[in-house]
This record gives sequence, structure tokens and C-alpha cells, in this order.
Amino acid sequence: MTIKGLSMVAYTTISKIGQYKDQEVTIKGWLYNIRSSGKIHFLQVRDGFGFIQCVAVKAEVREEVFDLCKTLTQESSIEVRGIVRQDERAPSGYELTTTSVKLIHMAEENYPITHKEHGIEFLMDNRHLWLRTPRQHAIMRIRAEITRACREFLDSNDFTLIEPPIITPSCCEGTSNLFKIDYFGESAYLTQTGQLYEEAGAMAFGKVYSFGPTFRAEKHKTRRHLNEFWMLEPEMAFVDFEGNLELQENLIEYIVKSVLKNKPAELKAIGRDTEKLENVKTPFYRLSYDDAVKMAQEGGFDMQWGDDFGAPEETYIAEKYDKPVFITRYPKKVKAFYMKEDPERPEVVLNADLLAPEGYGEIIGGSQREDNLEILIRRIEEENLPKEIYEWYLDLRRFGSVPHSGFGLGIERSAAWICGLEHVRETIPFARILNRITP
Repeated sequence: MTIKGLSMVAYTTISKIGQYKDQEVTIKGWLYNIRSSGKIHFLQVRDGFGFIQCVAVKAEVREEVFDLCKTLTQESSIEVRGIVRQDERAPSGYELTTTSVKLIHMAEENYPITHKEHGIEFLMDNRHLWLRTPRQHAIMRIRAEITRACREFLDSNDFTLIEPPIITPSCCEGTSNLFKIDYFGESAYLTQTGQLYEEAGAMAFGKVYSFGPTFRAEKHKTRRHLNEFWMLEPEMAFVDFEGNLELQENLIEYIVKSVLKNKPAELKAIGRDTEKLENVKTPFYRLSYDDAVKMAQEGGFDMQWGDDFGAPEETYIAEKYDKPVFITRYPKKVKAFYMKEDPERPEVVLNADLLAPEGYGEIIGGSQREDNLEILIRRIEEENLPKEIYEWYLDLRRFGSVPHSGFGLGIERSAAWICGLEHVRETIPFARILNRITP
């Protein structure tokens, strides 16, 4: 919303400044950088919505304004008034011909993140300040667009948002990677997934989803792993394996189109090759687990049928495709107990991992869920899981069981792929990884 002050000069954000071409406006923000050329100061200002250059010419502003500009330190907060000029060379397409500058707060000198190269550990130590830079700003805005598109897609397709608990009494995918906590003298865990609770929601509302943090106590140091990350988890009653894959395809296509449409400036700012994203259209490729193993073996990987894919194998396979590819029907011994056995091949399950192209690996894991009570009990026993903790989950099969399916989409991995980033740590505001819990 545009706000007019007593002076009748419009206050606006940098993202909307194009609406005020050749008009005088006021913006409030922070000094990102400044350079001077004799009688001209070039102020790069950010306001949280974008970046713009404000040009202060000595002959066109009051003397005290020009002198103030000389004293400003990096990240000082200021209010700038000026005329909006179109400039095709500028990232936003506009710059501001400054008429006045008002100091709000003079930042201390020696701002840690200067305009030079810094090591990644230094930048991660100063993540609270690193977020202010143009590249990180663009990445976070793309991440926000991804999550907005996810929710818009599901909300428009009659899904109901159901929030599962973060503290749970049991595991969903094995106890080896759980964060254990003391819950008033009892053992509890930070959730790996909200899926089991979403299944209960699907039996009540038909189509549901959750969006929230999940936790994995995996001691990995790879570019794809975080110990705290965000997942989108839809769950659907009366949807089979193929219907589940179709929804995933349509969702990913919708997300990518939304980012291309709504965040072109941000994609440009990080140097993303958008031609590769424009190719992401349904249908996606399908590859059976059996064929994927053969492909990995032919690529020189020491992998046998029954092994799970690691990051190197996923990267090798994904690099062979120009858009996402499903790997389907894994051996049930390497997958979770709740996945439905293939009626035609009981040794495999009706699941799929969706690999992003360009070597980015898995971004979605999903399956049709086991809806047969007897088979589900047998699977719980085979995994040596405490049956009593899952009695409520088994009730979903005792009282009105139906075919149902769902999946989990990792926001950070998806953002890393769409942004073309080397490491997922840049896709979340404050990363929690094996050797980092601050800031």
C-alpha cells in the first residue's frame, strides 16, 4: 500500500518503484554500498524488498545532504527522497535522482561483511548479516515463492491444512536418526515426518497437507543434508500409486512456472539458467528401481539389487535427464514399513523417489500406503517396532480403511535445484547442520 505523508510525497518500496516513474517518492532502508565520483555520490540502498541506486549530485541537493552522504557507513539506516528515473542498465530498471537524505541510524564502522570475498564458514558465522546481501536476498525470495506456490496449488485443489505434532512418541522411518528428548520423564522424539498424522487427517478430510519443520539426526556432511528442514506433506484418501505420481508432477510443474513468472529478477540476480527450468513440463520420466540399478552399475558404481541409492548414484542418474525422473518400486527392505507391497511383486513396494535434473537428486519421496491391517501389523513386527505405540495408527485400518497415498517434498532441496545452488545451507535462513547450531 502506498502511504502519503504530510508533504504529499509518496512513500513506496523499491519493488513497486516502477509505478512512480518521473515522480518524487520516499524510500526507507539501509545503505548497502556507496561510491563517489567527484561531485556525485552513488548510494546503493536496500529496503528488504529490493535494491536501487540513488544518485546524489552536489549541485542538486543541499550542502548538508551531500556532506551527510560522505559520512554514511555501510548498513546505516536512512530515508531517501528522490525522482524515479527509468534506467535500463539498473537491475530494477530504475534509479533514484536524490533530492534529500535523512539519517535514521548511523551504523558502527567495521561492518563484518564487506564488499569482498569471504570464506563460507565466516559467512555462516555471520548468517544474520549475510542474509542482507543481494544474492542471499534473492534466494530467500525464491524460497518464499516456492512455499507460496505449494500452498496455493494444494489449497486450490481442495486440500485442507492439518498441522501434525512436532513432539512424537514413536519413529516413522527408523530410530537411528531421531533426536531424542525428555518429555516429563518419558522418552519422546522430534518428528522425522508428519506423515502418520496426515494419514489420520486424510481419513477425516479426504485430502490434507502439512507444512512445517522436520528433524533428522543424521551425521552427514553432504551438500544435500540438513538436520532441521521444512517439508510439504500431502496425503490423499482414495488415491493410488499412479494418481500420487500425477499429483507430484503437476505440483512441481506449477512451482517452477510460478518462480519463473514471479521471480525473474531474483533468478537473474543469482545467475540461474532459466532455459533448463522452462523445460520442466509434465509428464516426467519414469525409471524402475531395477533399471536404475543397472544404470548405476554401468556407470561404475558398486551397487547390487537391494541396495539403496546414495547421493553419488542419484546424481549420476539425474544428470542423464533434462527434467525430473521418478525411480519407482524399491525393495521393501530398504523402505519404511508403511509402504504398500506391490501385489504383483511383494518384494518391492509402490513407492517412488523423484530426482531433480542437473544432478540435484531426490526432492520428493512418496508411496501408496499399506491399507491392509494384517500386512501392516506383519511389517511392524518385521521391523521390530513397538506395536503398542502404533495402535492408533492401526485404527485407521480397522475403521474404514481405503487406498491412500502421499509424499513429502523437501523445500530446501527443491530450492537448491531451482536456484542452481551448490549447497542446501544457502536455502534456509539459519542452517542446522552437523557442525553448526549458531547463529
